[in-house]
Formats: sequence, C-alpha cells, structure tokens
Amino acid sequence: MNWEGVILTDSGGFQIFSLNAFRKITDDGVTFQSHLDGSKHHFTPEKIIDIQRIIGSDIMMMLDVCPPGDADKKTWINALEQTTRWAIRSMKHYKATHPLYNHEQILLPIVQGGIDKELRLRSASELCALEAEGYAIGGLAVGEKKSDMLKTVEWMDEFLPKNKLRYLMGVGTPEDLVECVSRGVDLFDCVMPTRNARNGQLFSFDGKINIRNSKYKTDFSPIDENGFSPMSEEYSKAYLHHLFKTEEILGYRIATQHNLRFYIFLMKTMQKEIEKNSFMPWAKKFLSRYLNKN
Repeated sequence: MNWEGVILTDSGGFQIFSLNAFRKITDDGVTFQSHLDGSKHHFTPEKIIDIQRIIGSDIMMMLDVCPPGDADKKTWINALEQTTRWAIRSMKHYKATHPLYNHEQILLPIVQGGIDKELRLRSASELCALEAEGYAIGGLAVGEKKSDMLKTVEWMDEFLPKNKLRYLMGVGTPEDLVECVSRGVDLFDCVMPTRNARNGQLFSFDGKINIRNSKYKTDFSPIDENGFSPMSEEYSKAYLHHLFKTEEILGYRIATQHNLRFYIFLMKTMQKEIEKNSFMPWAKKFLSRYLNKN
C-alpha cells in the first residue's frame, strides 16, 4: 500500500452479518462460501489473528458475531456468548504469537449484546477481563433506531474503562460522530465519506450537498470555503455538478477527497475542542448548524 500511517483491519465479523446466506457459524469458527466460484473458506479466531499479523496492521480486531439490530434477545445472547469464547481464544493466540513479530500491534475485542443494557454490561465485563489495550463497540448501525444506538453508546461509556481506547464500529454520519464523541467514543470507521461521495453527496458544516441537484448547474461558488480542502476551494459547485452529469471520473475524485478531508478536519476540530474543555458548547453549535436548526 505504501501507506506510512496507522492501519486498522477488521476481523470479518461484519461479513458474518452481511453475507449470512453464504456462511455457517460453528464454535470453531466461520465457513464462507465464495459468491464468485462457490469455493469454501474456513476462518477461526486464530487464523484471523494470523492474517492481520501478516498484513502488519497496527490495530487488529478479534473475530466476533454481529447480530442484526432488530434481532430477538436469544439471538443477541448467542452472539454474545460466541463472541466471548472466540475472544478468549484470540487473546491467547495473540499473546503466544507476539514474540514472532517485530511490529507493535494491538488487539481489540468487540462488545456485543444488541440494544439490551444487561447484555451489554455482561459482554463488556467478560471482555474487560481480558485486559486488552482498548475495546470496540460492535453490533450497532445494523438496523436499530438511531435513538437506541445513542442510548447503547451511553451505556458503553459507563461500562468500558475510560483510560482505554473506545472504538465504535461502522458509524457514521457527521452528526453521529459528534453525538458519539460526546458519549465517550474515540475512534470510528465507516464507508460513508467515500460511498456517498461516489453518489454525489458531499458533507459540509451546513449539512449535506447533493451535487446532482439542478440548482447547482449555475452555482459558480466554490464547493467549500472552510479551508480544509484546497481542491474544494479551487473548483465550483457548477463544475462538479457537470462532472457528475457527464460521469467524468474527476468528479468522483473531487467529491471523495472533499468528504475525506471534511471528516479528518471534523475529528481534529473535536480533539482541539476537547483539549480546550469547550467541546459540549461547540458540539451544540455544530449540530444546530449542520442540521439547519435555528
């Protein structure tokens, strides 16, 4: 990749959720059937660690079972129990293989439990016993209501160590990031900045911009003038609108860079506001502007 920055890799737990028609879960691990050629591939918690070791990830994830957000309690319990069993095996293998690699890597377990408070507490307690360097919050943004997601993140702020990394998986929109940082989350991942960019949706401090809309055909103002993306200051909304209408690849590149730079700038801004002890007033002001509330 030639990337000198931090690399985080997932375990495949989300694919257990999203490719449920092509997989079989057993206590030993997960077997996937390729949607391309029908070949079968078996992944154990230990093999997942080995793969991430070889890749050279800085932050590795344990194999977990991610149930749907609207599943029943029994499904959440089964996913929680399997995730804990795999986590114990993962930590054991991680420690056993640590001397074999010079590259420093950390391994995070993933808390499950759906949107049930007691189950989330149970999962967090079992995984905290592993004394990992940080903890991931999984099983959210997979079909549950936004209000339930935020409530569950609040519980995690209570249940997880405050002196260790908290990583919320698969989230989310700019307002999600601000809302969840205010609830104790440090780290996020999401395809939204790039996926939405390819579909013509840009994020800004004043909300979302759907650049395909006809109103931008003659809007020659810069895409954004907040100083976080030189490319967004150089090109106009009208030009980007034209690029998307003609399906020119440059349009996707401009939109993608804009969204990525916006997200990076947003996270850095939140970090600065936390350091200044002014995060909550800033967050209220940001959300009011972003959601266009007067």
